[in-house]
Amino acid sequence: MFKNKKLLITGGTGSFGNAVLDKFLASDISEIRIFSRDEKKQHDMRVDYNNPKLNFYIGDVRDYQSILEASKNVDYIFHSAALKQVPSCEFHPIQAVKTNILGTENVLNAAISNKVKKVICLSTDKAVYPINAMGVSKAMMEKVFVAKSRTADSTIICGTRYGNVMGSRGSVIPHFYNQIKEKKSITVTDPKMTRFMMTLQDAVNLVLFAFQNGRPGDIFVQKSPSTTIGELAVAMNKIYSSDLKIKNIGIRHAEKIHETLLSREERMIAIDLGDYYKIPSDNRDLNYNKYFSEGSEDKNKLEEYNSENTRRLSEIELISLLGSIGFK
Repeated sequence: MFKNKKLLITGGTGSFGNAVLDKFLASDISEIRIFSRDEKKQHDMRVDYNNPKLNFYIGDVRDYQSILEASKNVDYIFHSAALKQVPSCEFHPIQAVKTNILGTENVLNAAISNKVKKVICLSTDKAVYPINAMGVSKAMMEKVFVAKSRTADSTIICGTRYGNVMGSRGSVIPHFYNQIKEKKSITVTDPKMTRFMMTLQDAVNLVLFAFQNGRPGDIFVQKSPSTTIGELAVAMNKIYSSDLKIKNIGIRHAEKIHETLLSREERMIAIDLGDYYKIPSDNRDLNYNKYFSEGSEDKNKLEEYNSENTRRLSEIELISLLGSIGFK
């Protein structure tokens, strides 16, 4: 499906971009464009991969002209550029608005202008029942791309939503690893806090599934197992034969106890696709007189889909999963 096609990845110097490159560069894709504002990371990628299929574009999704130029003659876009750190967005919410909301609008307008065939927007669990600035900005990002999908005639726009990716930059697993190597106490915010366990490869596969199956405005969610932060710390201790003390330090700014990937309202309309859920776009117009509502007792019994009520990994499964991403 990517044979002789051109792919643009916004925020492409991040963990997701590197995972896509590892999967795609050996394929018969003709070009992958990395779009980001960090020249140092682009230089490092250029040297590490040294691949003629790879081209780099310095720019910022906040700057419409830069993304317009980078997306010329592109077939597909994976839009992963975002401000993702909860505390930094909490203290600088306008920056989250400029990148996550207005930046997404710039990417979509550029894609539509350049007649890009398909755009996949990457969202987060924090967009569901948002309690922090980062989550609010990503929830609005979803609303922006769903709205754009209704009027983009030649460009299909859809999205994915997933939780924290295991081992990604700024996530808790590398943090625990560094504390163990430095023989410091392992600091956990709340041992009962749960998180979905999703690998970078899972994230790439989810985007590819959305690419293959997405219609305008669809949002795809992967069903994932979870663990508690306390169980994760214990597992990391065991992997490295460590007996470091696990210290509770309290929840950080605007953190959730559990991650939610589907709200209760979304689960009522979600389509179960086996390993994934699809949330179809609500394509009604503003003339609500044409519609009526009919309740369903069965649907009223549905719960949200979160990291508390999903399948919980056993300690053996968790250790095995950590080993599969290099922590062993």
